[in-house]
Amino acid sequence: MKEVIVLIGTGGIGLAIARRVGAGKHVVLADLKIENAQAAAKTLDDAGVETSAVAADLASRESILALIDHARGFGEIRGVVCAAGVSPSQAPVSTILKVDLYGTSVLLEEFGKVIAEGGSGIVISSQSGHRLPALPEEQNAALATAPTEELLALPFIASISDTLKAYQYAKRCNVLRVMGEATKWGRRGATVNSISPGIVITPLANDELRGPRGEGYRKMIAGMPAGRAGTPDEIGDLAEFLMSSRGRWITGADFLIDGGCTASYHYGELQYLKATH
Repeated sequence: MKEVIVLIGTGGIGLAIARRVGAGKHVVLADLKIENAQAAAKTLDDAGVETSAVAADLASRESILALIDHARGFGEIRGVVCAAGVSPSQAPVSTILKVDLYGTSVLLEEFGKVIAEGGSGIVISSQSGHRLPALPEEQNAALATAPTEELLALPFIASISDTLKAYQYAKRCNVLRVMGEATKWGRRGATVNSISPGIVITPLANDELRGPRGEGYRKMIAGMPAGRAGTPDEIGDLAEFLMSSRGRWITGADFLIDGGCTASYHYGELQYLKATH
């Protein structure tokens, strides 16, 4: 039996994290498309990491529970990374909320029941969650602590009709849910945090840069203090620290890592985006 790391969402960021924390452990690679999980497994297998690949649907509690059962067959779960989700241009409002908001909340709830002492969790959120204005405290509390099966029925969530707004609320919920769950994870001696990346170069991001919205993306990158997009490895470095022994006093926190894009959005050259966001 080995220590187990579970990754759901096997894109560039998730794989970068798995490479850093998977040595000597069994890494379960889960994705909605099994072929994506299998491709990620081959990459890690070829680098000397023991893996297994499974199909999993973040929007389904039953699928998450099956993923947990699979992972526990190899040993105790010491880490979980949620890097799955859909973007505003990929899905309708209902799917964004079901996957990114509800699904991530269920994952935090269910893995929080089985995470091993000394374990850690990472949720990949987004800078988009930082573009919402401050919410009323009762909405914050509901997103952080309401029963998961009631989240989608919250009036201020059920009334969302715009895909970008749905994505922003989902990502704000990720951050608040991590705060709410951190107290429960702490009773098991485990930590859980969220990371909110900005524009990170992945195959999907490269498609966007070459597509019809590419000029807007390039203008955004030029207008941020760092003057460039990020890389999956930079996100992986932060996640590795949070999941290591050096990060044991960090839990219930969100880390904005966006090259200063959010700072520029609020107070710098990117303020023009507020008209469309």
